[in-house]
Amino acid sequence: MLLAGSIILASSFAQAAQTEEFTLKNGMKIIVNEDHRAPTVAHMIWYRVGAVDERNGTTGVAHALEHMMFKGTKKLKVGEFSQRVAQLGGRENAFTSKDYTAYFQQIEKSKLEAVMALEADRMVNLQFDKNEFAKEIRVVMEERRLRTDDQPIAMVQEALTATAYAAHPYRNPVIGWMDDLQNMTVADVKAWHDAWYVPNNATMVVSGDVDAKQVFALAEKYFGRNVGRAFTRTRPQNEPPQLGIKRVTVKAPAENPYVVLAFKVPALHDVKKDDDAFALDVLAAVLDGYDNARLTAKLVRTDRVANEVGASYSGVARGPVMFLLDGSPAAGNTTEQLEKQLRAEVTRIATDGVSEAELKRVKTQLIAGQVYKRDSVFGQAMEIGAMEMSGLSYKDIDLIIERLRAVTPQQVQSVAQKYFGDDALTVATLVPLPMTDKRPAGSADSAANGPLH
Repeated sequence: MLLAGSIILASSFAQAAQTEEFTLKNGMKIIVNEDHRAPTVAHMIWYRVGAVDERNGTTGVAHALEHMMFKGTKKLKVGEFSQRVAQLGGRENAFTSKDYTAYFQQIEKSKLEAVMALEADRMVNLQFDKNEFAKEIRVVMEERRLRTDDQPIAMVQEALTATAYAAHPYRNPVIGWMDDLQNMTVADVKAWHDAWYVPNNATMVVSGDVDAKQVFALAEKYFGRNVGRAFTRTRPQNEPPQLGIKRVTVKAPAENPYVVLAFKVPALHDVKKDDDAFALDVLAAVLDGYDNARLTAKLVRTDRVANEVGASYSGVARGPVMFLLDGSPAAGNTTEQLEKQLRAEVTRIATDGVSEAELKRVKTQLIAGQVYKRDSVFGQAMEIGAMEMSGLSYKDIDLIIERLRAVTPQQVQSVAQKYFGDDALTVATLVPLPMTDKRPAGSADSAANGPLH
């Protein structure tokens, strides 16, 4: 499938693990997930700031700062942070999303104190050398070229979000628009760090073979000295109502045409009350949650009108969310035809519903696939952090699983009827150009979640 489905269920959590939390006097939250099956630890620092908090003119600054976080402090030379983690036998990296920025190390449990000291240092002592920034922003621009400008599907998806959202900052790519990157300064990045990288905007998640009380003591020792500061949370910039279908076409060198349909649907904000979010997650699984789900079975294998198809939904986000249907038509078929066929499969569920037997099979597959993540202490840390950053709580993880188990055929049919009309829809289409080495003039500038560093 082209777009991975069902991310809400990425909230599965190791019930066997013991989780505790507390907050330092400076406002930094500490969450410890004890899992003693192996002598390893995942240590993560999550800052609740991402591309959604950016403004026009400095898009991509959250991701640019992520790169600069490895460029030295008052105590460490450029690159020394990563060198020290490697010397400890660990691995480390970072990632930026629309909603947050996170940094992590995976290490043997006796090395936890050392990496805590490193993270606490760069929270407050980061250096901003203009020459290092000049080199690193070129790396970011090249990353954008490789991940979006040279990738037709990524270009389409970027154009889709820029078209679907008229006001909300989700319309901007995480990596930033190329013009903003070209004009970004080291002062922009420093200002971003100074505004947001404060302990009262950070959450530490430690998962693995640790003792919670000892972790709390280490957190107090290394992060407790960092001073919290008042900051103003970004205004929501709520999206105005959409009044009709939006369409955008991208022309780029590609082997096959492609189309993606995005419907504006509810997000998950209240685990106890937001029934439709769980039904939408199950609907995505009915359409594309396993090898022979409805879209692939009908459009690829039976009717042979598509080479690939997909459906996806994730309700866990700080901002608005969309339900996606996408695919690449088979030879002799067009994107216009595939668009109608994808919508017809949702209409079929809206009209005929799903059986109890099909729903049971789908939910079993959906939930079982997520339970495997309980074998990873890093996966547990990821789920805890992502939930916290979205405004939910890691304490809701088990409840989410129960709510998904309780979804009925009537609820799935209801959301299929309710949310897939024209006024909620944005369609983005890829028109393939001949495959050449040269990008077309005026091609869209950029791409998605940046890496790492």
